[in-house]
Amino acid sequence: MDTTHLRITRPGKQIRPFIFLSALCAIAVTGWLLRAQSAPAAEEPATGHALIEEFRRVEVASVSDALEQLTGKRMYMSHHMQPIFTAKFAGFARTVQLKKDEGNTDPTALNGMLAAIDQGSPDAVYVMSVEDGADIAGMGGLMGTAMAARGYSGAVIDGGVRDVAYLRKIGFPVFATGIVPSTSVHHYRFAGSQIAMLCDGVSVNPGDIVVADSDGVAVVPKANAREVLALAQQMDFKEHSMYPAIEKLKSIVEAVKQFGRL
Repeated sequence: MDTTHLRITRPGKQIRPFIFLSALCAIAVTGWLLRAQSAPAAEEPATGHALIEEFRRVEVASVSDALEQLTGKRMYMSHHMQPIFTAKFAGFARTVQLKKDEGNTDPTALNGMLAAIDQGSPDAVYVMSVEDGADIAGMGGLMGTAMAARGYSGAVIDGGVRDVAYLRKIGFPVFATGIVPSTSVHHYRFAGSQIAMLCDGVSVNPGDIVVADSDGVAVVPKANAREVLALAQQMDFKEHSMYPAIEKLKSIVEAVKQFGRL
C-alpha cells in the first residue's frame, strides 16, 4: 500500500480519526464500483416501445422486401386489406379469432372479444380473423374507441369494419377487407385471443410486429425483428437516395447500377 499521504503517529498511538474515516469511505466506494461493474446491464428495449418507433420510420414495402429476402416467405397481406383512411402505424400483434355460430342466442358469445380489447396496452395492434367474414363487421366505433383510449396503434381485420365515419372522426386507423354495415352478434362466437392464427393468409403470432402504411400490411415474426429492421432501414436509405440520383442522371438504369436497389 502507498503510504506517501498517510500520517501515522509513534508506536502505540492510533491513526488519526479523519484518516481512518477516509479509508473506510475509499473501501465503500471501491466496493460499489466493483458491484456496478459486475451487475448485469439493463436490458435494451429491443422488443419494446423503442423498437416499434424504429419500425414506424421505415416503409412497409422495405419491410416486406427484407422479410422475403431473409425468410423466403410472403409475409404481407393481399390487396383486399385496405385502410379506411390513409394511415401508417406499427405495433405488437394482439390476436383475436371469431368462429361462425349462426343464430346463437348466447349473450356471452362475444364477451371474450371485448375482454381481449380491455387487456391490450399501448403499442398493440388488434389483429382479428373473422371466419368467412368478408360481409361481417368484425369491429366498429365502440371497439375502436376502446382501442384508441388504451393507446392501441391500430387494427387489422380479416373481415369487415363499420362505423367508419366515426372511426375517421376519432382518427383510429383500421385496415380491413371491406366496409359493411352488418354485425357479428348472433352470428359469431369468440374462439380465442393471443393465439397463433392466419390473417388474410399470413401467419400472425401474439407479439409479432405488424406494420401498415399506404402500401399495405406486413407481419414481422418477433424472433426476426432486429434483423428485418436493420435490412429494411438499409433498403429505405438506398431507395430514398436514388430519387435525386434518378432526377440528376435522368436514368433509372444508371441509378440501379449505382445503388443496387429496385
